[in-house]
Amino acid sequence: MENQLAKSTEERTFQYQDSLPSLPVPSLEESLKKYLESVKPFANKEEYKKTKEIVEKFQDGIGRKLHQKLLERAKGKRNWLEEWWLNCAYLDVRLSAQLNVNFAGPAPYIEHYWPPKEGTQLERGSICLWHNLNYWQLLRKEKVPVNKSGNSPLDMNQFRMLFSTCRIPGITRDSITNHFRTESEGHSPTHIVVLCRGRVFVFDVIHDGCLITPPEICRQLTYIHRKCHSEPDGPGIAALTSEERTQWAKAREYLISLDPENLTMLEKIQSSLLVYSIEDSSPHVTPEDYSQVTAAVLTGDPTVRWGDKSYNLISFSNGVFGCSCDHAPLDGMVMVNITHYVNEKIFENEGRWKSFSCFQGSEKVRDIPLPEELVFTVDDKILNDINQAEAQYLKQASDLQVVAYTFTSFGKKLTKKKMLHPDTFIQLALQLAYYRLHGRPGSCYETAMTRCFYHGRTETMRSCTAEALRWCQSMQDPSTGLLQRQQKMLQAFAKHNKMMKDFSAGKGFDRHLLGLLLIAKEEGLPIPELFTDPLFSKSGGGGNFVLSTSLVGYFKILGLVVPMVHNGYGFFYHITDDRFAVACSAWKSCPETDAEKLVLLVFQAFHDMMQLMNTAHL
Repeated sequence: MENQLAKSTEERTFQYQDSLPSLPVPSLEESLKKYLESVKPFANKEEYKKTKEIVEKFQDGIGRKLHQKLLERAKGKRNWLEEWWLNCAYLDVRLSAQLNVNFAGPAPYIEHYWPPKEGTQLERGSICLWHNLNYWQLLRKEKVPVNKSGNSPLDMNQFRMLFSTCRIPGITRDSITNHFRTESEGHSPTHIVVLCRGRVFVFDVIHDGCLITPPEICRQLTYIHRKCHSEPDGPGIAALTSEERTQWAKAREYLISLDPENLTMLEKIQSSLLVYSIEDSSPHVTPEDYSQVTAAVLTGDPTVRWGDKSYNLISFSNGVFGCSCDHAPLDGMVMVNITHYVNEKIFENEGRWKSFSCFQGSEKVRDIPLPEELVFTVDDKILNDINQAEAQYLKQASDLQVVAYTFTSFGKKLTKKKMLHPDTFIQLALQLAYYRLHGRPGSCYETAMTRCFYHGRTETMRSCTAEALRWCQSMQDPSTGLLQRQQKMLQAFAKHNKMMKDFSAGKGFDRHLLGLLLIAKEEGLPIPELFTDPLFSKSGGGGNFVLSTSLVGYFKILGLVVPMVHNGYGFFYHITDDRFAVACSAWKSCPETDAEKLVLLVFQAFHDMMQLMNTAHL
């Protein structure tokens, strides 16, 4: 990574932003044809016939008019979807965002030099923070390498949203405040916030123009830790960020009305580089089982998370780390990028601090100001709001089942040897596992990335294809021979691969349909029948996907979200040469879902698929 960063000096992080192509609007005919294909696995002949008629009527009537209006809108914008998506998918949602919208994940440092060990939290925390701050400095200098697909640069705008970014609750719609600036753009905030036992502290990470060193960071963290562990807990203001959005907006307004200083302190938290959370718990974790720590970062103590921040760096008592991030301003790949950077640094330095800072390894701790505590003015009403927010959050959090296991029999190396794309391999294994567990196809959202376009983020890839379903049925039908099963599996692979290529190139249809629906709403027109047809939601439309999935990447970094629907699953995974790691969530209060059973059936499917490739030619 260091070499890569050295080589990248001639290429600046954000230099290609102005030359990226605009997000295209796909053709109406193509989008509707793809949509019709996607509903097939969920329809009988009659239902499909009815939906086909609805789609044809839409295409020849109101759909054409809405599409024209969308084309007009796109003419004036480099990304016609950006503002709509931000509002519709994130800022307008009134549910508690911390649990229902945020993504979270454990750090992989336990796999080498930092296995769980009590008494290491502060020392490791200072090293981990220092590497994160170095990454912040590289980003400010625009020395973080541009992500590319082949030789084509990808949009890097989301990297601006990693530091000094916060969501602000609103009565009907939230907003995002971003204070990050590159060095050439001007001043950027230089303080971080530390949350510990319901209290809030802040300190600057630059002293005399130089980044503070790990021993200096350790002194600050030790001061906070000692103070919090020898004095009463604070009120836990942060828990308010886990509340339903409108409730939090009202509580925030009331908090500000109590004392104008409260607003100054809120603004300090909002503009801070990141929030560092000191947790008292010690979640169990091994390289094969990340379940407990994944649950802990996703559903941990709400009094030490600022749910609205784009980056909460979480440290546990046993020297294990993770993060929780507001999903509105950025997607998971930004966190994967910084976590990979920090992981490489910890590995290179064997878990210790080998300094290459302005002190060249000096252990000397300068006389830097101690952390400042932000003490909010509160009253009984606010304290009651905090208790209510915390109780509500913990109640919902306790209903979440989280399973994160590593499959170690083989990985990318073997699937590629068999000419099978590893991502498609996992997606089809998930389809088979769901089919075996529930006896029906599972509507599935897989994230396709559209970052080859200006401010591009994601597109929905519907992995439950007619081809995938035919293959799943053949696997459960004893009369189907091995060769036939293999043929059907390879057809499902080909379909999935083509779709992923198309959808990442701006030829998806879910975001296009969303655009048409939002135009109708903005024009005050009745909602077209296409969107009220039962097959629209049955196939996953309108945020009703039973399987909410994403490839986290090709590094040992895992993350997770909660399911999109009550009877669904969150299913994230990473791919490396010799293993696949998966994290799965489900609601315990839903009697029909079981995350552990699903994961074990996915692992069984991996073996069955590989066996099919090995034996079908005999």
